[in-house]
Amino acid sequence: MHAGAWWLWALGLATAASRTTNPLLLGLLIAVAGYVVAVRRTDAPWARSYTAFLKLGLVVLAIRLFFAVFFGSPIPGTRVLFTLPEVPLPHWAQGVRIGGRVSAEGLVFALYDGLRLATLLICVGAANALASPARLLKSLPGALYEAGVAVVVAMTFAPHLVADVQRLRSARRLRGRPDRGVKALLHVGLPVLEGALERSVALAAAMDARGYGRTAQVPPAVARTTTALTLGGLLGVCCGTYGLLAAEGAGYGLPLLLTGLAAALGGLWLGGRRSVRSRYRPDRWGIRAWLVAGSGAAVAALMIWAATAAPQALQPSVVPLTAPTLPLWPAAGVLLGLLPSLAAPAPLSPSAPTREPPPPNELPAAPARAVRNQRRTTEPHPDRQPATSHEPPPADEAPAASARGRGGRCGPRSDAPPDSRPADAPDNHPTAHTSPGGERGSARAEAGPEEATQ
Repeated sequence: MHAGAWWLWALGLATAASRTTNPLLLGLLIAVAGYVVAVRRTDAPWARSYTAFLKLGLVVLAIRLFFAVFFGSPIPGTRVLFTLPEVPLPHWAQGVRIGGRVSAEGLVFALYDGLRLATLLICVGAANALASPARLLKSLPGALYEAGVAVVVAMTFAPHLVADVQRLRSARRLRGRPDRGVKALLHVGLPVLEGALERSVALAAAMDARGYGRTAQVPPAVARTTTALTLGGLLGVCCGTYGLLAAEGAGYGLPLLLTGLAAALGGLWLGGRRSVRSRYRPDRWGIRAWLVAGSGAAVAALMIWAATAAPQALQPSVVPLTAPTLPLWPAAGVLLGLLPSLAAPAPLSPSAPTREPPPPNELPAAPARAVRNQRRTTEPHPDRQPATSHEPPPADEAPAASARGRGGRCGPRSDAPPDSRPADAPDNHPTAHTSPGGERGSARAEAGPEEATQ
């Protein structure tokens, strides 16, 4: 999956979140983003940063409520919950207070506002967990690759930091030391900072060795045209966006936005000619990427339309304080964000290799090295002939030869006549090479019973 498709999908959800303060719709957006991340994220280190963004969203929500309690709220409330001691401030600090009355309307307004900001962070965290930063860098235009490198390095800082903290906490648990609390945080913080510095130095050395920052010669006319198109295009995008958002000027806002966008893209294309880059296996923008990006754009478009058609449903009233309701069409539009869970390819899960047992009537093949060693010992060399032939002993000498080969007593049996002693085997016969125990047994048998007992 193209990394840009995930970012367009996440930005569409973030745009939809910025258009509403309804906690039900915001919770639905968080649920959609979390489900897609749980189904389609990989086992890479940067994919585990979604939990950190969830915790960051909770921290932002808590900070927003803290400021509403201790520094007041711009919403005048009539339902006072409690009153804090107010700190007197000088005359020039009018409009700012510390302490005082805390109303239910002010807390609810702060809760809605903080939840919207937390949803924006969670949507960005979903893109960070689903899209590979390295693959996203490959997809940027050549004119922005330097800025892209800086952005990708900054974005990968959080996933690597989370991985380092988890690794160090696991090491402390294995050693029987506490991994929570202020003391554990102090012991973990220094190795994390040291690892971040070492990683940055190694990254700088790798970038220097691979030729980052190399530029090509561009004619001055092309450079001036690139600058004019880029700056003019960005100015047109800003003016067109202002025209669309303002109450007046919507007639020229969209044409100016499209013209500025085209000029900016042309400037980026010309600016990419000065950077010398090589791409290895570039990502293709296929039908799956179109479906993923289109689902995010559809969610944003439906939420913008609902904000103009029914603003009361997306902005629940705080004064007077009323319970929020879940509007049908905006909720259905948010559910379109679940399309990537079906359209995007499933992540590759490492599976253990399975070995099927051989059939009972077939033996496993011998290793190649064992076959070569067997050929060396069994096949004679074509240029070498054996000096003597190994003839098997006669049938009547086989028991004696086998007994001598086992290292036992090689003399005649007690029930055999003296003339039936077998003849000595030749030197090259296998039975002639007996073990030391066999030779000692033969000597004792020939020495007689008196010497053998000694």
